[in-house]
Amino acid sequence: MHDQAQALRERVLGKVGAPPRTTRVVTVTSGKGGVGKSNFSLNFAIALRNRGHSVLIFDADIGMANIDVLLGAPAQYNLVHLLRKEKSIWEIIQEGPGGLRFIAGGSGFLDLLRLNEEQLEYFVTEVGKLHGHFDFVLFDTGAGLSKETERFITAADETIVVTTPEPTAVTDAYALIKMVSAGDEPVRFRLVINRAVDEREGLQTADRFRRAASRFLGVDILPLGYVPDDQHVSKAVKRQVPLLHAFPHCPAAKGIDRIASSFLMEERTAEPAGIRGFLHRIKRFWG
Repeated sequence: MHDQAQALRERVLGKVGAPPRTTRVVTVTSGKGGVGKSNFSLNFAIALRNRGHSVLIFDADIGMANIDVLLGAPAQYNLVHLLRKEKSIWEIIQEGPGGLRFIAGGSGFLDLLRLNEEQLEYFVTEVGKLHGHFDFVLFDTGAGLSKETERFITAADETIVVTTPEPTAVTDAYALIKMVSAGDEPVRFRLVINRAVDEREGLQTADRFRRAASRFLGVDILPLGYVPDDQHVSKAVKRQVPLLHAFPHCPAAKGIDRIASSFLMEERTAEPAGIRGFLHRIKRFWG
């Protein structure tokens, strides 16, 4: 296993002596469960990878981690093995279909919340080794606003909020943004409308949300796009094959690909804090 971890590390690092890339840390979250957040996170990661970017998806959905299930790739190791110092960060990175790399959460994030100072320092040191070796690290968080999810949101470079047009989902997503925005940490929010009946519903839901957040919260939210309601999504989930692999030309897959394109084309004035900045903030929140 040590040899496999070394091989993975060498593939991630690429050419010896190459300058490290700037890693952008992105949190994907939602105001409530059942809106398709994890499925979006997975396929969004694949869409970024299809466009030539190196991506690591970190399953941070405390108590409901299921990225490995959606991938159809049971994880041999997960975060628990790292926290117990049984495996290195390179050894818990798993490789799924199409070469997508992921870290399974399992119950690991519950253990993370109980770390003492020495254990937290070890975690930060290990995860810090990823700095510069991926273009994107995506944290798929739990639904709703727990203290743990709030920490990931405020520590990341930016956050994608996933909602459906259904009124309770929109209300909960708005409430999440309102509560996070009331804190001291500035957060860059992006919005994705999932399961829109048609283009009109997707665009109108996003526009109403954006205008309400701007008027009542003073928060500027960029809508990235919408994903059409599509029966191919449930078929892919049942097969345990990512949508973009199973049905790459279906409406939902094309919607996610458009969102990835919009995300990459967005102009950003601030440099991402990256893995090291993310970990620095995480340590401060746990302190």
